[in-house]
Amino acid sequence: MANVKDLKVRIGSTKSTLKITSAMKLVSAAKLAKAQGRVQGFKPYSSELENTVRVAAALAENYTHKYLKQGSSDKVAVLVISSDKGLCGSYNSSVAKQVKNFAAIQGASDCTLFFIGKKVKELLAREGMTGEKTFSYAKNDPEFSEAQAIVTELAAGFTSGKYGKVFIAYNSFVSAIEFDTKVNQVLPMTVSAEEQEALAKEFPVDFKYEPSVNEILDSLVPEVLNTTVFTAMLDAIAAEHATRMTAMDNATTNSKDMIKKLTLTMNKLRQAAITTELTEIVSGAESLNS
Repeated sequence: MANVKDLKVRIGSTKSTLKITSAMKLVSAAKLAKAQGRVQGFKPYSSELENTVRVAAALAENYTHKYLKQGSSDKVAVLVISSDKGLCGSYNSSVAKQVKNFAAIQGASDCTLFFIGKKVKELLAREGMTGEKTFSYAKNDPEFSEAQAIVTELAAGFTSGKYGKVFIAYNSFVSAIEFDTKVNQVLPMTVSAEEQEALAKEFPVDFKYEPSVNEILDSLVPEVLNTTVFTAMLDAIAAEHATRMTAMDNATTNSKDMIKKLTLTMNKLRQAAITTELTEIVSGAESLNS
């Protein structure tokens, strides 16, 4: 059983841990506010642009684009977004699990992985799953130009026929205590026959384009791909900060509970020692008087 001295050491180390987790919680909360603002500001634009282009591409007669054509290869590329740091709960393990399940269905030999962040890469490496390339940001937060560079490389593999499809795996921010792990297809940007029929009924009008539908869509289709990937990157970062903030909040609460329990145990040991000393003094005094 631990003595009073050992308990003092444990209480001191736990208090040090408490200071660290409290500070990390505050830092994550500040970063979350910024990341949440970025993704909430960009998502409406990305969503509206995608919907507009899907409608225009589906209704335009005889229009085709290299990003809309179904690839012939059975191989797929998956861009996996994770964090470079730990201490964020199940954030990275959830993505790793989803990617493993996806690869098992798709076929591990037909699945080429690209990574943003190193944590999921390290987790999958233990399962024998390696990646083609790992991307990184110049700063903590990604810039749109960095998303464009990543998209350009992945799209080149798709248009050359190396990959038949391109997916992106990431955690989507839902709230400060919740995220949704997704594996979404980004290439080809297909519209099913059923969706085309539904859109034709929803928009029974003849759209007029200036300068032309081909010129407009040729410039907007790549933009949709860029914004989709960039939105996912922002989404993943917001989810990371939210998960780390929650994890540090739980760690802070657990540290406080442990300090209370250790302090109570230490006080009980002190009281027992005092009681023992008093008993010995009283017994000694009685033996002298007898």
